[in-house]
Amino acid sequence: MTVTVPGRLFGVGLGPGDPELVTVKAARLIAAADVVAYHAARHGRSNARAIAVSYLREGQIEEPLIYPVTTETTDHPGGYQGAIDEFYAASAERLAAHLDAGRDVVVLAEGDPFFYGSYMHMHKRLADRYETEVVPGVTSVSAASAVLGRPLMERDETLTVLPGTLPPDELATRLATTDSAAIMKLGRTFEGVRDALDRAGRLDDAWYVERATTDRQRYGRLADIDPATVPYFSLALLPSPAATAFVSPTDSPAASSNGSVTVVGLGPGAREWLTPEAQAALAEADDVVGYTTYVNRVPANPRQRRHASDNKVEAERAAFALDLAKRGRRVAVVSSGDPGVFAMAAAVLEVSEDPQWKDVPIRVVPGLTAAQAVASRAGAPLGHDFCIVSLSDRLKPWDIIETRLTAAAGADLVIAIYNPASQTRKEQLVRARKVLLEHRDPQTPVVVGRDVGGPQEEIRVTTLGELDPATIDMRCLLIVGSSQTRVLPGGQVFTPRHYGI
Repeated sequence: MTVTVPGRLFGVGLGPGDPELVTVKAARLIAAADVVAYHAARHGRSNARAIAVSYLREGQIEEPLIYPVTTETTDHPGGYQGAIDEFYAASAERLAAHLDAGRDVVVLAEGDPFFYGSYMHMHKRLADRYETEVVPGVTSVSAASAVLGRPLMERDETLTVLPGTLPPDELATRLATTDSAAIMKLGRTFEGVRDALDRAGRLDDAWYVERATTDRQRYGRLADIDPATVPYFSLALLPSPAATAFVSPTDSPAASSNGSVTVVGLGPGAREWLTPEAQAALAEADDVVGYTTYVNRVPANPRQRRHASDNKVEAERAAFALDLAKRGRRVAVVSSGDPGVFAMAAAVLEVSEDPQWKDVPIRVVPGLTAAQAVASRAGAPLGHDFCIVSLSDRLKPWDIIETRLTAAAGADLVIAIYNPASQTRKEQLVRARKVLLEHRDPQTPVVVGRDVGGPQEEIRVTTLGELDPATIDMRCLLIVGSSQTRVLPGGQVFTPRHYGI
């Protein structure tokens, strides 16, 4: 008779967010586990899994433990606590099934498993039945202290860790009687926490840290933080009273007068197209802010902080950069091509109209545009009057785009078309081509440039009549010729400098 030896349960701390802060032991156990479990919100994404993803291996069983509720609103007969208790019990039994089958199970935990961690609910239900080991991790409190460059406590000082869910009166009482403090679980509790700090006379000493050690980290004086921008993954910190001896870039009086935003054009892709002025601006920066793809094009510098974000949050990115500069940081906001052409310069200047950033100096460093790069590869299609139009209708209505295309086509201008198509915008180019054919001969030359300056660069010359919109994606730029544009026998395209003379 074969007896199955039960598997082992590991609660593995992953640290605050940076995958390089995972311990060697944690990485080894994650890679060796038969089953990797992790808690996740109802959308299914797990911060813990995202931290550990590089340590996972093919063939492992994954067990996402998805919370049934994320707030205290529920129709469960036992209320919020009843729903959560039922979820923890069911999750523990799911893991027990693997352990009974002899599989080792690692439960991923952000920070430290026993520091406000969800793993402890699995531990309480399973540790008396199976061999169990808890692997500690760097806590968010330690990470926040490191990010701020301020110690938590010295000598005989005391540190108090408090949940932001405590009533403000109780928080204020506890804050008034401790040397240092960390207040967890902000988000919706932020205003109550700020009120408690104010009542305790500690608001001026308090710092705010969000998503410490990740590429989305943010920090500053807590009194300056907008409550509407505060996520759950943030904390308030009262560092050691002795930390007043530590001057960090976030509050240095000298730095405050030197903060600035420089919007830098990286060119269309190739590093040799980056101007010396742009290189100098990047070298001087304390922080690099931009869309992830563009930030990744800037060589990493350990002296600098990098803040990458999605490509649809231009206004938020601009506000973030201006806020950093207001605190004394020299910020480079990076854009592909030229920052003043459908890019971040306009976004930064528009957001800077808010009076809170009126004293932040803003400079724009130009870059080689995608239109210029594509034109140079094809010859000289922009040799005469031309215009630039974006087909993206995310920030302007389609009827405006169509009116402008009609006007440009009727004026016989060469037209450089940005954003011709994307995964969600397929019909715009079809409609644009139809409008242009109402004014242009089907034999009008069209240059299609894709990933110019990048590793998959491609230049095609076709005609307006033969242009197939299905072959165009978001990495393309089109140049539609005028009635004067010509194609030489060697394939080069140019528009003469003279017009009908």
